[in-house]
Formats: sequence, C-alpha cells, structure tokens
Amino acid sequence: MSGMKNIEKAEVMVLKEQVAYQAGQVVSKTLAQNDHVSVTLFSFDKGEEISTHESKGDAFVTCLDGKGKITIDGKEYILQEGQSIVMPAGHPHAVFGEEQFKMLLVVVF
Repeated sequence: MSGMKNIEKAEVMVLKEQVAYQAGQVVSKTLAQNDHVSVTLFSFDKGEEISTHESKGDAFVTCLDGKGKITIDGKEYILQEGQSIVMPAGHPHAVFGEEQFKMLLVVVF
C-alpha cells in the first residue's frame, strides 16, 4: 500500500493552495491512490467540467473554494466552500465549475 505523494508531510498547509487554477482547464493533483482509496485535489476554471461518469467506489467531495455543481442521477446540487457530498458508487455523476471551484475528492473502493 502506497502512502501520500505530491504534498508536504509534517507541515501545516492550506489545502486549497495546493492546486492552482488554470484558465480553461480542470487541474488535478493526486495525493494518494491504491486499491482501496484515491485522494485527489481538483481545480476547475469557471465553466469547466468532468462529464457524466460512474465510479466503482463511493466518492466523497468537499468544496475547498468557489462554487461547483455536482450532478448525481440527474439531480443537481450546489456546493460552496466547506460543504460536502457523497456521490454513491455505481451512480452516474458529473462535476461543473459554476465559478472557479476547488475540491478534495476521496474515493473509497
């Protein structure tokens, strides 16, 4: 089982500062990935998206900055800083940057 990567250890940080916005892009930074869990930081420029797909694990999203739209089974949810939602395994979901939007994604398989 591999540990954390791409992030400082034993250092206080502001998580949302660990991934930058880039014009017209979705940026991702993988912090951990193995057969049981995936931890990734994302930034979405306004209007950028990850289109509808499904995951084999439950996907826990926490908004770190801005405002994003999460669609699960066709129902839309708006997340703002500090809010979280779980996208259940096997259910179609998508993520859209209503504004610039940063999130932490933890998928548990």
